[in-house]
Amino acid sequence: MVSENDFFSSRNTVRNISENEKDQAMYYLEAIKAFARTTYQSIYVIDYEKKGFEYVSENPLFLCGHTAEEVQQLGYAFYFKYVTQGDLDLLLKINTIGFDFYENIPVEQRIYHTITYDFHLKNPNGKIILINQKLTPVYLTQNGKIWKAICIISLSSEKSSGNIKIYKKGDNKIYKYDLDGDFWKTTEKITLSNREKEILQFSIRGYTIGEIAETIFVSPDTVKFHRRKLFSKLGVANISEAIAYATNNNILV
Repeated sequence: MVSENDFFSSRNTVRNISENEKDQAMYYLEAIKAFARTTYQSIYVIDYEKKGFEYVSENPLFLCGHTAEEVQQLGYAFYFKYVTQGDLDLLLKINTIGFDFYENIPVEQRIYHTITYDFHLKNPNGKIILINQKLTPVYLTQNGKIWKAICIISLSSEKSSGNIKIYKKGDNKIYKYDLDGDFWKTTEKITLSNREKEILQFSIRGYTIGEIAETIFVSPDTVKFHRRKLFSKLGVANISEAIAYATNNNILV
């Protein structure tokens, strides 16, 4: 029978945190709380030593009707209650292959890697939503195990769960996991032109096509032309999907 402990790989067993490591992590949560307040992002922090959530933000997207404090108390029991059964198995799979991948990264580079994937949450009202989760280490132990990790959750731009990817800060490569073939494959990160980035950034700020055209001194038809190219590159149908895809896949960085 699947249990909460299955989410904590033996490859990442965290014990005996040193006093020096504890001192380094003493005040980091205040910065994360401030970030959550100012951005209203849906965030939580995993503590792999205590095997639970150390912090949960108040954005309601992830909470399924609970308060942030209730979700923090539930910890991984939250997943068993609100993730669809098929996707619960998927999360356990991601946990296994993620730590397997991580073991092959040099210790000094592990902090720079982020894993992203999509899964379904079922809300108490019966509505099921597809969300994207990005997980990246915040603190490692002296021997390279993940001690604390931050997770950022947003609505997914994809059509189905899975879409498992790992990327490294400053690297143009993306590692995608093929669930059918059970292997990792490498692809290049999608590159946007400066004009496409500019139009996307103004769109994120809520500008209309006409307002963007006026701001960057081009015609509305030119903005439409670059938007069509942008949609084609990202494989999306509209600007809302383009914004979600770019955000979830770290394209604007």
